[in-house]
Amino acid sequence: MRRQRSIFQNIDWITVLLYFVMVIAGWLNIYAAVFNQQHDNIFDVTQNYGRQLMWILTALVLIVFVLVIDGKFFDAFAYVVYGVSIISLIAVLFLGHEVAGSKSWFRFGSFGIQPAEFAKFATALALAKYLSTMGIRFSETRTKITCVAMIVIPMLLILLENETGVALVFSSFVLVLYREGLSGGLLLLGVLAVALFILSLVLPKMTLIIALSIIAVVILLLFRNKTLVLPIAGILILSVGVVFSVDYVFHNVLEKHQKKRIDVLLGKETDLKGAGYNLNQSLIAIGSGGFSGKGYLQGTQTKFDFVPEQSTDFIFCTVGEEWGFIGSAVVILLFLSLLFRILIIAERQKSNFARIYAYGVASIIFFHFMVNIGMTIGLMPVIGIPLPFFSYGGSSLWSFTILLFILIKLDSYRTFVLR
Repeated sequence: MRRQRSIFQNIDWITVLLYFVMVIAGWLNIYAAVFNQQHDNIFDVTQNYGRQLMWILTALVLIVFVLVIDGKFFDAFAYVVYGVSIISLIAVLFLGHEVAGSKSWFRFGSFGIQPAEFAKFATALALAKYLSTMGIRFSETRTKITCVAMIVIPMLLILLENETGVALVFSSFVLVLYREGLSGGLLLLGVLAVALFILSLVLPKMTLIIALSIIAVVILLLFRNKTLVLPIAGILILSVGVVFSVDYVFHNVLEKHQKKRIDVLLGKETDLKGAGYNLNQSLIAIGSGGFSGKGYLQGTQTKFDFVPEQSTDFIFCTVGEEWGFIGSAVVILLFLSLLFRILIIAERQKSNFARIYAYGVASIIFFHFMVNIGMTIGLMPVIGIPLPFFSYGGSSLWSFTILLFILIKLDSYRTFVLR
């Protein structure tokens, strides 16, 4: 009993407080997003806000369950959790229920579960387990290939479910690999490849190739180092390959609605009633909030359903319209505080498993935060992923709750771990 009490005393209450502040703020904004005077009772379970309260209460049960379990469980059964997750992702392809064009839900009456959401923390656990195993060295090529496979397998299965947005979240695990020793040069090349892909959609191919060639020549002339010739030539050839592969990927891999959204985001097409409608209404809602907002429950864009998916993917619009720049800044500050706190927790771990898992948690939350808010203000394409702890949805809230509180549990064990 003495040992159990000391474990609970080691819980990071700052992180717990941030979690509850965000969840409650999310619930209140869901209420504002779908507010209906005919159903003004915030506890009405026939409405999204009433159902969200049920998800919050059940999330509390999950929190207690995670905190009561022995911290060694997550290390010991990481591969089992990952395996169950992969099986569920395969099963949903055959037995799942289709929602909005995505076959990614298990239905139990009116109750639905999305396995893709839970695959995030399962992959974070498995990756942490593998990289913390004695004898595993990240410098070895086999280790890198195994890590990539562990990330790509759930990613591909989720893509088959037509959940592109959720699948892209798994790309955030590259930040975990970077922390464990992935070359910064490789990470930079990945960023440059994405930038080049976007530029290839906007600029003429020959213009881009000439510009890249000039940049390569200028670098060689500035540094005058013969050892740079082959690497720069290789990068230039790869860049030209990316430029010429863009058309194929854009026209043969992406769905029609995804191509439309990218064209609208890049300004190549104006479609205020079609693909650009969500973004346009989102910008109107956030912009109309001004500095201090219209006031709680006073948002006309959200109240009259101008903003689609206003309680899920576009919940930040409600924050911007009703709470203005001040409220939006507070929400962003909450997320930055949580991420900073997770990084502090990560770096104080004695266990490699806990540290690697912590970076997995930070990467997932950061990706969701960056992309969700980015797409509501026109900086990112609309790919449909929730804002953690704010957006409506049981699977989302449960998965993020489990993700975060496993870390809190592992952190509470840090004083019992010997280096």
